[in-house]
Amino acid sequence: MRGAIDFHVHPAPDPYHERRLDALELAREAKGAGMRAVVAKNHQFGTAILAQAVNKLVPGFTVIGSLTLNREVGGLCPDVVRAAAKAGARVVWMPTMSSVINSRGEPGIPLVDGEGHLLPEVLQILAIVGDNGMVVGTGHVSRDEIYALASAAKDMAVKITITHPLTRGFGYQCSLDEQRELASMGAVIEHCFVACMPVLGSLNPSVIVEHIRAVGVDRCILSTDFGQLANPSPVEGFRMMIAAMLECGLSEEEIERLVRTNVERLLRPFEAEVEAEVEANHD
Repeated sequence: MRGAIDFHVHPAPDPYHERRLDALELAREAKGAGMRAVVAKNHQFGTAILAQAVNKLVPGFTVIGSLTLNREVGGLCPDVVRAAAKAGARVVWMPTMSSVINSRGEPGIPLVDGEGHLLPEVLQILAIVGDNGMVVGTGHVSRDEIYALASAAKDMAVKITITHPLTRGFGYQCSLDEQRELASMGAVIEHCFVACMPVLGSLNPSVIVEHIRAVGVDRCILSTDFGQLANPSPVEGFRMMIAAMLECGLSEEEIERLVRTNVERLLRPFEAEVEAEVEANHD
């Protein structure tokens, strides 16, 4: 747990879902467990401003802001992404609840045209992400959209994560061969422990371990995607995840890479800011 970063957590406030705990409670609990940071995710609004406020109240711990490009933030709006970057967001997820294959009762937001090419606004967003050293996550989009994003991210030298490829009902579920192919294109595979919970299918954690070993530890990260009332608190869930991965055969060194080293590499500008703050405080 010490020094670990959870790349994917859903704290309150949330306009549509009751969450296990709010962002301030999350930061205090995670700091108490020795963790270094969490990425706060919300499906309907950016969390960078919330993160700034919480970080002033919990010194020695960092909540990292993010943005999810659903209908409520304007969808594929480069101006919103640019503002989020200036506010300190480090992760931009493509549509989740508003994606073409996940939208319920409303038309989804496509990323590609009829020929499978990324829309101009998506390319603009990727450019903003790259220029600001951010990470793009695939969200809950389709297979063709995932591949189009991964290909463009490779060409544009943008860091990209494949969002919970084994979580049932939330975007496209990637096969092992597809995960290998996407990793070979430079993507990082984000495995979320929420897929192992009863509410989302009770995936055996050994399947995650099997896929991590097949793809390669250096091309994967582990996160919880917790915050739901039906699941333990994100910090307890993180502890459960580590215990389960150890039980299924991952070594302590491999887990450290999956929850710390590889995540730090993705969030490199965040790392530089933390180091500068430490040096300033030391001086």
